[in-house]
Amino acid sequence: MQDYTKINTGLIGVSPVTQGVNKQQQVNKNGFEQILQQKIEEKELKISQHAQMRMNMRNIRLTEKQKTMLSNAVEKASQKGVKESLILMDNLAFVVSIKNRTVITAMDGDSIKENVFTNIDGAVIL
Repeated sequence: MQDYTKINTGLIGVSPVTQGVNKQQQVNKNGFEQILQQKIEEKELKISQHAQMRMNMRNIRLTEKQKTMLSNAVEKASQKGVKESLILMDNLAFVVSIKNRTVITAMDGDSIKENVFTNIDGAVIL
């Protein structure tokens, strides 16, 4: 008959069972933090390299208020099932991949005129 009372855990006052629970809690906590961070990043609006280049060329600088409005417009388009949207705001136009939450291109008032927007299935006008 084996004596199970002499298990050495290496930690005073911590049984092997408790030690395993603590490790599992840490794994769960780390997993939760990773998932939370991923969900936050999924909600953030990204700007593609191409869109950033266009914004720089056209001297488009978004204020925090405009960024919030743009993000809200993306959320509205997403709720309606839009995949690629034209968003018009403050004499600016943005083509946005709603699924990827990414601005594909950006135009100012002069660039919008007489332009044809293709590959969109919805528009949000703010």
